[in-house]
Amino acid sequence: KNGTSNLIGRGIMKDIVWSKTLSIGVEEVDEDHRKLVDIFNTLNHAVKDRETPEYLAAVLDELINCTVWHFSHEERLMLKYQYKDMEAHKAEHRELIDTAKELQRELLQGGGEMTERHIEILERWLTEHILTTDMRLGAFLANVM
Repeated sequence: KNGTSNLIGRGIMKDIVWSKTLSIGVEEVDEDHRKLVDIFNTLNHAVKDRETPEYLAAVLDELINCTVWHFSHEERLMLKYQYKDMEAHKAEHRELIDTAKELQRELLQGGGEMTERHIEILERWLTEHILTTDMRLGAFLANVM
């Protein structure tokens, strides 16, 4: 038995549980974030359940597409309310999308085998952005909306 399938079978990764900690205080943005968390959890379960590479690729694709849509939603709000840190925030969005697409390329070239490491990268990718950059945006939007 190779080490990778062992890793996948252990199912160490926990689902991301939505809580007030992840709420930025702007309902329409929180709603998007909840959706992204749901798709991440679907992907996490798919890895644990050893779904086919095609299925994993489809869920990852959905996560990336929803994230791209969500980022354009946030950017529209930043434009509307003239958020002063918009350029830095948008740059972070571009970096996050690049990271996810790089992971997607890596998976496609590697036969679609997704490991705990990939899930950990995506988990950090999702939560760190919400807990830092989006919290600052939320504090700003809560005052102007």
